[in-house]
Amino acid sequence: MIDIRGVTKTFGTIQVLNGVDLTVGNQEVVCLIGPSGSGKSTLLRCVNFLESYDSGEIRIEGKLIGYRDGEAGARRPMAARQLREMRREIGMVFQHFNLWPHMSALDNVAEPLRRVRRLDGAQASSRARETLAHVGLADKADAYPSNLSGGQQQRVAIARALAMQPRLMLFDEPTSALDPELVGEVLEVMRSLAAEGMTMLIVTHEMGFAAHVADRIAFIDGGRIIDHGAPRHVLHDSAEPRVRQFLQTYHDRNSF
Repeated sequence: MIDIRGVTKTFGTIQVLNGVDLTVGNQEVVCLIGPSGSGKSTLLRCVNFLESYDSGEIRIEGKLIGYRDGEAGARRPMAARQLREMRREIGMVFQHFNLWPHMSALDNVAEPLRRVRRLDGAQASSRARETLAHVGLADKADAYPSNLSGGQQQRVAIARALAMQPRLMLFDEPTSALDPELVGEVLEVMRSLAAEGMTMLIVTHEMGFAAHVADRIAFIDGGRIIDHGAPRHVLHDSAEPRVRQFLQTYHDRNSF
């Protein structure tokens, strides 16, 4: 589903990604972990081409995203229409919910269906209600964001992405802005998506979630993947000192 080869990215003089290689198979869940500022979120944004990358390539189901292949290996920017078409198959959920405050939960989910998928009002509302029910918010369809908890708002954001029926979901630390007591309800929705076979690439600090849901974990530091593999390997048996040092900061290691 995702094939990342030799991707680099700089911001000014700072090398944020330095030759990243990673694959995500169909119906696979891969979690990206590592310290803040290591390049995890930048890599995720490059997959959706919300950030351009300097070199290397990212392919979604074999198609280069953001660029088009040119002669003699040269590449040119992808046409905006083609990029929009590729992004329609990719759902993304951010740290912050980015809901429209003047719209109900139902309309927050339905509006992109009207604008992007071109569904009529009745079709969009019907799919929006079904998707809100899917994330456990059937009774909150008419509520506005200001009347929802942070966990509920994030579940609306997940529903908005899911309603577009993407083939791939990207999550950028979806629980980091939540109070600890609200984290579980969002992770439970993500667990159910994994069980249903949704392909997911997830940036997370929730080690217990990664241990129990991920097929593979990749540890990023300094813009490089320095270890990856099955959760047991990365979280408990890694030979990399930096990985072991990072995981020592988690006091309750029994949770993963």
